[in-house]
Amino acid sequence: MKARRVKNLDPQGSVADNMERIVRVRLAELVSFMPRAGDPAEVVALHDMRIAAKRLRYVLEVTHPVFGPYAEDAIKAVKDLQDLLGEIHDCDVQLPEVGEVLADLVTADADALIEAGEADPGRAPNRAAYAGLVGMGVQLRARRELLFSDFIRMWRMLQREGFQARLEFALTERPHDADEAG
Repeated sequence: MKARRVKNLDPQGSVADNMERIVRVRLAELVSFMPRAGDPAEVVALHDMRIAAKRLRYVLEVTHPVFGPYAEDAIKAVKDLQDLLGEIHDCDVQLPEVGEVLADLVTADADALIEAGEADPGRAPNRAAYAGLVGMGVQLRARRELLFSDFIRMWRMLQREGFQARLEFALTERPHDADEAG
């Protein structure tokens, strides 16, 4: 996902003003993925939201001293969101891989049985691996569903706590010397 362009940066302006513009764009980018990322089938939106969370987190880690106290608090919230979305993404990557390995084994076994001139699945060379791969797929699917539920709960909690509004307000709360920096 390509990052949103930060417009109207002013090389002659204060560092704090420019940092505020950057954080505002990264925050808007993160929030823009909802409600699409609230659909468990929207794998790309969930992954892109993770990338947006990472960008916001990294810019906050560098810039938070210039803003009000909530900017530092927001780092943990964004990191937790990023981590959770990362775990969901891991499942989204691994599930198809497990399915592909299982499909490859089934194809190889069917070919082996055809070559042997029989159709007895009990004689398939890779049959012992099937249960393990199916079990792994079940575990990954269940884990993904549970993680997605955690994500929805976390996002709703962030909304209830006013995450976006509080961070936007923190961007306007600057120590006196931060406004003059630059």
